[in-house]
Amino acid sequence: MHIGILGTGTLAAALGEGWARAGHEVAIGGRSRAKAEKLAERLGHGVVAVAPREAVTGRDAVLLAVSWDGVEDMLESVDASDGALEGMPLIDPTNAVTHGVGALLTEHGESMAGRIAGLAPGARVVKAFHLFPAGQWTRPSGGGRPRVTVAMCGDDATALNVVGELVRDVGGVPAALGTLSRVRQLEEVAGFVIGLAFAGFDPGSAVPHVPSDNGRAGSRGQAYLPHAR
Repeated sequence: MHIGILGTGTLAAALGEGWARAGHEVAIGGRSRAKAEKLAERLGHGVVAVAPREAVTGRDAVLLAVSWDGVEDMLESVDASDGALEGMPLIDPTNAVTHGVGALLTEHGESMAGRIAGLAPGARVVKAFHLFPAGQWTRPSGGGRPRVTVAMCGDDATALNVVGELVRDVGGVPAALGTLSRVRQLEEVAGFVIGLAFAGFDPGSAVPHVPSDNGRAGSRGQAYLPHAR
């Protein structure tokens, strides 16, 4: 695939490296051309630095790897409001939360992914890659290390399939949980995880282990229903 990345931070670097190693063509566009060039040189594997507008032109998917409060400026710089991202799978890994606390900063009932969809009319927004730190995607695979599940939400099935392939390429397992109408739930989970981590607790220890039914409608999920025995 031809992948565009908007941003030059740790997540841009981690996923850019993983996708380039998987054989995709990666172009990085940041607010600073110098930072984009430095990152592209460090990643190698044919990664190139381009202007942000070029990073979203003719791509198979675009990763919006900027802080939540920089989203509007970045999308404005690529003419998103004029339809520059129309039909494009646009990956949103942002977390609009209070640093060290995890409380959501979006308005009641609003999601960051929904806000992005409004700022980029026609884009096929997919929420993904927002629950794990960037270092997750640079760790060596294999050796019995379990693959992590990447929860995703999006309205477009084709875009979800594209992002699912990119998840697999960095060692994850994609799990599409519904449309953007459900995405605030995913963003609240991120706040929950961040809050626990900053408070010194292992978020994994706060989530019960319920074995998977491997896609079958089984009885394990019934334990969470009020009428379950």
